[in-house]
Amino acid sequence: MQTSADRQDRHLYPAHWEADVVLRDGGTARIRPITIDDADRLVSFYEQVSDESKYYRFFAPYPRLSAKDVHRFTHHDFVDRVGLAATIGGEFIATVRYDRIGADGMPASAPADEAEVAFLVQDAHQGRGVASALLEHIAAVARERGIRRFAAEVLPANTKMIKVFTDAGYTQKRSFEDGVVRLEFDLEPTDRSLAVQRAREQRAEARSVRRLLMPGSVAVVGVGRAPGGVGRSVLGNIRDAGYGGRLHAVNKAFPEDPGEVDGVPAYRSVRDIGDHVDLAVVAVPAEHVPAVVAECGEHGVQGLVVLSAGYAESGPEGRERQRALVRQARAYGMRIIGPNAFGVINTAPGVRLNASLAPEMPRPGRIGMFAQSGAIGIALLSRLHRRGGGVTGVTGVSTFVSAGNRADVSGNDVLQYWYDDPETDVVLMYLESIGNPRKFTRLARRTAAAKPLVVVQGVGSAPQGHAVRATRLPHATVSALLRQAGVLRVDTITELVDTGLLLARQPLPAGPRVAILGNSESLGVLTYDRCLAEGLRPSLPLDLTTGATAEDFHGALARALADDTCDSVVVAAIPAIGEASPGDAELAEALRSAAAAVPGKPVLVVHVELGGLAEALSAAASTAPAAVEKAPATEGGAHLVRPAEPPPTALTTPPEGTRLIPAYPAAERAVRALAEAVKYGQWRREATDPGKVPEYDDIDEKGAARLIGELLARGEGLTISDAETCELLGRYGIPVRRALPAPSPDAAAEAARALGYPVALKATAPHLRHRADLGGVRLDLADEEQLRRAYAELTDLFGKPEELRPVVQGMAPRGVDTVVRAVIDPAAGAVLSFGLAGAASQLLGDMAHRLVPVTDREATSLVRSIRTAPLLFGWRGSTPVDTPALEELLLRVSRLVDDHPEVVAVTLEPVVVAPHGVSVLGATVRLAPPPARDDLGPRTMPAY
Repeated sequence: MQTSADRQDRHLYPAHWEADVVLRDGGTARIRPITIDDADRLVSFYEQVSDESKYYRFFAPYPRLSAKDVHRFTHHDFVDRVGLAATIGGEFIATVRYDRIGADGMPASAPADEAEVAFLVQDAHQGRGVASALLEHIAAVARERGIRRFAAEVLPANTKMIKVFTDAGYTQKRSFEDGVVRLEFDLEPTDRSLAVQRAREQRAEARSVRRLLMPGSVAVVGVGRAPGGVGRSVLGNIRDAGYGGRLHAVNKAFPEDPGEVDGVPAYRSVRDIGDHVDLAVVAVPAEHVPAVVAECGEHGVQGLVVLSAGYAESGPEGRERQRALVRQARAYGMRIIGPNAFGVINTAPGVRLNASLAPEMPRPGRIGMFAQSGAIGIALLSRLHRRGGGVTGVTGVSTFVSAGNRADVSGNDVLQYWYDDPETDVVLMYLESIGNPRKFTRLARRTAAAKPLVVVQGVGSAPQGHAVRATRLPHATVSALLRQAGVLRVDTITELVDTGLLLARQPLPAGPRVAILGNSESLGVLTYDRCLAEGLRPSLPLDLTTGATAEDFHGALARALADDTCDSVVVAAIPAIGEASPGDAELAEALRSAAAAVPGKPVLVVHVELGGLAEALSAAASTAPAAVEKAPATEGGAHLVRPAEPPPTALTTPPEGTRLIPAYPAAERAVRALAEAVKYGQWRREATDPGKVPEYDDIDEKGAARLIGELLARGEGLTISDAETCELLGRYGIPVRRALPAPSPDAAAEAARALGYPVALKATAPHLRHRADLGGVRLDLADEEQLRRAYAELTDLFGKPEELRPVVQGMAPRGVDTVVRAVIDPAAGAVLSFGLAGAASQLLGDMAHRLVPVTDREATSLVRSIRTAPLLFGWRGSTPVDTPALEELLLRVSRLVDDHPEVVAVTLEPVVVAPHGVSVLGATVRLAPPPARDDLGPRTMPAY
């Protein structure tokens, strides 16, 4: 009789269990099911495990695996017996398996829902987090196969494995019997297990990026023998930046004994380098990259920056070449920036790495920058260079990443690194697309709680070659969700740099109140108008007149900063003429000293063609280079300022705590940056108390689940009937006002008698639904005569009853018509939306959005976020409506879609918000099998 262990074909090979993961030290490994073809790999793996680890696994000396053992550990049915392996370079470094057991502890099949689990990790890879990653994946596999609980028996001395289980965050039970610790734990994810998983994810991904940005040794592969070319240029850029590690030049075309190139040791192959290499910068034609990757992998290189083009950006063939590149690199445990990358920069004093195509090292500073394309990277560096030295003082870059095609390392990975990077205070990102909005929003919220995150969001598609779900949400909706997560979303690179420079060196404003002072009445009035346009609360400008001295500016600024009714100050300055007029350096020192006396409020300067003032502001803080060389004036009246000496070192960076006053060539740029800082400050204050998801005693979650299960049994995805919709929503305390079909005048009269007058008569045909403006809705019909007359008018105007689908509904109290929607997006997750019904939402797009689950504070802000919100609060003498009841409705809808992911779409329209209470007059619900939740599963890297 054939046993289940022999029936490998009981289920086809589960390819979807394969995954690449980032380990604790930043390296990578591949996790996949073990098959009958892995016998030799398993034996080789076991031979490299120490006797102690073998003893811990089998509770007895077990020097080698028997043929029976090998058969048992490689033959699985992928249901009751499953084995997974972690591999690097195709070889096993760790294994995990489970065997389903019954109540008696013996092998069993479903419906038994418990399994024994056991691990074995090669000693050389212990401490890298391999077992923790395997536990996440084997637990996800077990849940998929109907297993709800794991049991593990561990020797007390095996403290490392006990820690793997206890640290996982699952609900568990421990016992001790016959000298063995028995651990039992449920596999249902808990808040703690998710928190543990995400903390591990952050540490692992941050370390993987740190290995790329802080290498101890670098090899540039593809260095030309003659000057020029990408490889030779990058080699020179690294050398000239003063890189503090070991640098190597590689080209297979070098002679047998190449010696040095530009003073750098040269080799024909990475294999020939006697030292360990942390990072390889690859600048060879795409067809030669696989051979280079193999050399790097065999030599133990930790990461690659691939500058080579000819990948996904070039079409289908290049896309396949890119996928092969990522698979090859991950097989060796390496991460990739690129391909088609511009490169990376780290200005830290001990690193000074310029592994990019930028010919000059940026000034060191506290701003982290990310871009995809080289063109955007150049634009970002150029603007920051121009503004950093010529306008605002030496506010420079901590690290810069231009990731090209983002085949592997993405903005999410770099955000993980910047989150706890002590050298970075502000993060600027140009995102041409967001491949994983759900994860990015989660990471952005956490990062924004610690440091500002400013983003220009493009409207491109997901990274080419990535196997990620594309979002179906409109660009504006994604933008709103980013703002909810604390992201400062701006529209241009200029705004990105303007906002970043303000946040990098000035405190956050405590509120929107702005004081304006200066020596130009017209410039002050222009600044005042822009403040009003941006939603700030400016005071009337203080005109110091064109004859104002430096002491006048100092005194006025000091008084404004000391005023408790002021949260920030904008100084408007124009060139003054006359012997008493202050010089640039004198004025800059006056402003700096006044601002230093009150360090808790931000100060900005709006200047008109005062190139000297900008440089003087730098000098006043003693941070500008000793000499500068001006280039011709560029856009906005700013000047590109280049150091006349070598790039500044740590000695020229601003002293800790120095406040550099940002100066802007136009009032609108300064005020826009200030407005973003005000919004961010408000978000930070509110983020300390995000609110809670309320509980409601009348919610019948189990009853709703039963009803959903019964309805889904009829089909994969369906829009349920009106009666079923009313029943489901009723389980969550959301009553829908009854609407009875009226296929004839007599049926309409009968329905009205059942509901009671007054009633409304509505056409529900798709082209007339909710369109009172077209005449498809008749309200306040007080008796049967009015009802029959309205029925006749509708059919005369729009056609036969079967085309109109008329219904009769009892009248609701008068109020404001609104619409509430919830949808589950495959990439972003569940989103709750709100707006006013009709033209405001449909034509003008005036809708507000929040991610589910929504807290009580978020529901309050959601109602107030739309531009037409004043209509709810007594605009122009109207009666305010019951917004608390509206907020409760929003919270109940949020609970419904959060509790039941099978509810993939809900629309409540119209929702009439009256002075007392709300009435839901129309509702539709769509059910479908829930989409996969990537954020609840085990840690994985983007698939290829």
